[in-house]
Amino acid sequence: MESRLLDLLVCPACKGRLHYDRAHSELVCRGDRLAYPVRDGVPILLESEARRLEPQAERPPAQPA
Repeated sequence: MESRLLDLLVCPACKGRLHYDRAHSELVCRGDRLAYPVRDGVPILLESEARRLEPQAERPPAQPA
């Protein structure tokens, strides 16, 4: 996905910044925890097509050295 295009696109739900996940071919809104598919190079920015992202497990605090 071209960075110029990515700079113009926003999440349709919250108007927040989208991040491209190349491995899954998705545009991710970290605020809403939604992932919008990119099919054949075309972003599908419909909330009905988005998938909910699982919450990240919290990491335990780092142990002092």
